[in-house]
Amino acid sequence: MITVRQAMMAEYDGIEKFYNELIDSMSESEFKPEWVMGVYPTQQQLKDAIEGQTLYLAHIENHLVGVMILNHDYEPEYENVNWQIDAKMNEVMVIHLLGVSPDYQKKGIGKQMVASVIEICGKGFIRAIRLDVLKKNIPAAKLYTSMGFRFIDAVKIYYEDTGLADFELYELTL
Repeated sequence: MITVRQAMMAEYDGIEKFYNELIDSMSESEFKPEWVMGVYPTQQQLKDAIEGQTLYLAHIENHLVGVMILNHDYEPEYENVNWQIDAKMNEVMVIHLLGVSPDYQKKGIGKQMVASVIEICGKGFIRAIRLDVLKKNIPAAKLYTSMGFRFIDAVKIYYEDTGLADFELYELTL
């Protein structure tokens, strides 16, 4: 059984190691996330997310199997999109850096993590969950659409790790 909870600062080293191992193991993958160690995510991004209580860990027993950030932050390109609903920044949650350990991929962990996001957001005043996926990341797009997210638009977004790249935007209204 998977449990999803907020991370604590004492767990930082394990979280950084998780992302570094994920990036390294997926470097030759057809659908790699294009993250770069030390560039995205940065140590400061991870520490800020832990301090802001927006970094979530997924565990099976005592094994860290997934990590993600869930917050209200989004790229400026999100503002020029025709979303399904018009919502204020504090009414929208955005999923960032969702990663599943290679040892646990294709076992429904990502789906369970997204289900926990939907549950967390359903308890508050959140009206929509949004995210962006690299256009070539077909498995991620399939995961989100299988969970009820709708493709909204394709945009170019600049990130430190990818440079200017094509992304697809998805939204789930609550």
